[in-house]
Amino acid sequence: MPGHTDVYLITGFLGAGKTTFLNRIIHRFPKDKKMTLLVNEFGEVGVDGTLVEGDDIDMMEISKGSIFCVCVKTDFIKGLYELNNTIQPDVLLIESTGVANPSDLKRDLQLPIFNDRFFFKEQFCVIDAAHFLDAFEVYASLEKQIASSTAFIINKVDLAGADVVKEVKAVVGRFHPDPQFFETTYADIPLERFFEVSREPAAAEAAAEDAPQAVLSEAELDRFLEELLDSPDLEITPPDTLVSTAYRWKGTNLDRIREAAERLPRAVVRAKGFVEGENGLYIFNYVMGTWTLEPTTRPPEKIQYKNVVVFIGPPESMDEIAEATGSGEWTSQGIFQPYGGEQG
Repeated sequence: MPGHTDVYLITGFLGAGKTTFLNRIIHRFPKDKKMTLLVNEFGEVGVDGTLVEGDDIDMMEISKGSIFCVCVKTDFIKGLYELNNTIQPDVLLIESTGVANPSDLKRDLQLPIFNDRFFFKEQFCVIDAAHFLDAFEVYASLEKQIASSTAFIINKVDLAGADVVKEVKAVVGRFHPDPQFFETTYADIPLERFFEVSREPAAAEAAAEDAPQAVLSEAELDRFLEELLDSPDLEITPPDTLVSTAYRWKGTNLDRIREAAERLPRAVVRAKGFVEGENGLYIFNYVMGTWTLEPTTRPPEKIQYKNVVVFIGPPESMDEIAEATGSGEWTSQGIFQPYGGEQG
């Protein structure tokens, strides 16, 4: 096993193209290396994990909030602890929820229970060129993501003009003296600039590989986490007030989904789900007023949540979502607030 794990964080607002970028890395990753994915989703029902391509990928999924806030930080730390003691991958890729404030990640990776296993390498910020400026004015999490990132993937430039891209760069430039930009579509960037295909471990790392590690009992790990969560400088409040709601699709006429998409309020920032039509399975994708409904190539057996669409928006948009899906072919599964539990 390697003596260390290189950690890469993929951040960016909801719908920017993080999973597309993640899949590009998977396709280019060396076969002789071991990689683990940690996919974090805001809603109670996870969809992005299903979109990850690759049959033999070691993956953890954490839903119901951001791994960088107190709501699911315990799950995140326990997941890292398991990686440290059992899987010990060469590379850990973290795809964070689109409303994450990742400021604490470097500190979390240095917790003493990890025995210097994790080495933070790079933080990518995927930017949806067409919707970034509108979202930046409303959601504080974007500022946090920009301020802590190092490489900026300005994605979907085909949907935004040159002037818009220039303005996006100007916003990022407020937080960085010399930001590294990549203008692209489908998150296609030169990955070889960031990922090493081979590397001999340094002497200190090789020594760490052979050193025995004491494994905490479950009770000891829980006590450690209790003390961590009591820390006064821990990020315990969400940067943005958003909730998610899931609706089960019971119809077969996809025109009803198209009609619902057109009726959704612009305050809805994200919606996604796999739905069945008369001619097969489709994926519904919605980002701040722009939406698609297209056939999916994912095998049905790999789709955990079929005919469920997750909508994310501010609390005041929930009633309008209910109206938009009020055709009788939708059934509400309830509203989920990651920082306060389920609602009606």
